[in-house]
Amino acid sequence: MREFKQENLAGARFEESTLRDAVFHDVDLAGARFDNVNLTGATIRGALLADVSLDGDIRNLTVWGIDVVPLVDAELNRLHPGRERMRPTDAAGYREAWDLLEQLWAETVTKARRLPPELLHESVDGEWSFIETLRHLVFATDAWVRRSVLGDPDPWHPLDLPHDEMHDVEPVPRDRTARPSLDEILAVRADRVATVRKLIAGLTDERLAEHTTPVPAPGYPDAGSYLVSDCLSTILSEEFEHRRYAERDLAVLDARTVGGGS
Repeated sequence: MREFKQENLAGARFEESTLRDAVFHDVDLAGARFDNVNLTGATIRGALLADVSLDGDIRNLTVWGIDVVPLVDAELNRLHPGRERMRPTDAAGYREAWDLLEQLWAETVTKARRLPPELLHESVDGEWSFIETLRHLVFATDAWVRRSVLGDPDPWHPLDLPHDEMHDVEPVPRDRTARPSLDEILAVRADRVATVRKLIAGLTDERLAEHTTPVPAPGYPDAGSYLVSDCLSTILSEEFEHRRYAERDLAVLDARTVGGGS
């Protein structure tokens, strides 16, 4: 077992590293940033948590013995109407959720069109730009609907943008230098939205309970079999959450233009 005692590791970077079952005692983590980390089963005692931001797939989080996730979940539903509808249990619920998503995204795109085009390529606080967000949603649809559910072995568009944590997988594109116009990426996205709309329009409860047929061609996700409901739930979550992030960042960019900055 390796031990680090009285070491100054300030500014160190740990990437694709395993710290499972590690013990942190009397450690200064002030200002540390954790991206895409697995903290399942972690126990933190005697912590000083001030000005801490936490988000992700959070389940069974207890603070002073109280599971706070239901409380946070209820508040998120209050702050973001419609969020509670993104966890449907039957085909009708998926259709209702998708109709709402199309309506919400139409409102968001209208806001984006009010901004100078160059700002739609700008990152806010290190997050994806608005254009990159749309590119990622095209990728998500290609991966979880066109490939996984519909069985297309080569669903990819050159503008697809996988999540940063995903390793490069041939033949999935990942061109971070591409700068398509809003209309260009919206045309691609409209095609993917129509695909999901058509699939969900004909969805049945029986189909939701089925498993997908594995696609052996290289790509993402792996050539496994997935519940159709899981694939479509992934799309609902991606669409809703990334729209929420986009709304947050568009507000920052809009305030910047009002203030005369760029």
